[in-house]
Amino acid sequence: MSKTEASPGGYACTPYTHDHASIELKEEWSSSRNVGEMYFVTATFSSKSKPYFEQQASHYLLARFKNGPKMIKAVEGRGGGPSYLFSMDEEIFERESPGMSYVSMYYLEYGDSEEDIREVASVVARKEKIGRAGIGRMDVCSRIPPKFAFPYSGNIVVLEVSSEKSHQSVNKYCEKTRREVIRKGITMTNLVSLSILERLK
Repeated sequence: MSKTEASPGGYACTPYTHDHASIELKEEWSSSRNVGEMYFVTATFSSKSKPYFEQQASHYLLARFKNGPKMIKAVEGRGGGPSYLFSMDEEIFERESPGMSYVSMYYLEYGDSEEDIREVASVVARKEKIGRAGIGRMDVCSRIPPKFAFPYSGNIVVLEVSSEKSHQSVNKYCEKTRREVIRKGITMTNLVSLSILERLK
């Protein structure tokens, strides 16, 4: 798989604090041409990622964006905790699905060679509940710099899942997928999981 000329965009995840600033951002994204879809989600950070991201919120706005630099400008300087931008450099695959219900973000601890990506793709492509998978990088926008720099921000794997089952069940499904990747000799670690509560756009 080679990197496509047209970037597949990415995902912005910013805290929703139920205040005027959050409502204003939601309205801005609702009318933005840069935002294709927007969701209200709950986030669960993995135990391994928590030392790097101590400021965590319960609820976030999740937006699928087309242009990364524009989205970074939209969230820079915002209060309410760090915003996370996952820019997809390469789409592993995308297929028809009834709708996204869960998004799981991972990182590869030992690089993202073409061979590694092929191995990851061979596993996730067999999972019929995964509608879209991509690999890229993460930017953290925060007024307060994190204590420790996250060393794997350039090796992010994103899986979009479509399922009518509970979020706990989908999480187990993703964990099983992750273990299958590990059996291929690739250390793929969960970063954060996003359970979709409501589609807003």
